[in-house]
Amino acid sequence: MSSHTLGAEMVANVHTVFVAVGDTVTPDTEVVLLESMKMEIPVLAEVDGVVREIAVAPGDSIQEGDVIAVIEEVDRDE
Repeated sequence: MSSHTLGAEMVANVHTVFVAVGDTVTPDTEVVLLESMKMEIPVLAEVDGVVREIAVAPGDSIQEGDVIAVIEEVDRDE
């Protein structure tokens, strides 16, 4: 199994964190909701897997490239 790092694509504030360590996610799972310039930007998991780390909390300011979460990829066929 490999790990997938979900990173910030822009400068933003973390509005809401929807998952916790140990949660199972799919590519359509909303991981966090960011706020930038009064717009809400959902960040979705990009792989099937299990959340191994959440690196942000509501109210955090993040920069482009900052780690949001680490997801351990799983094969759906397993």
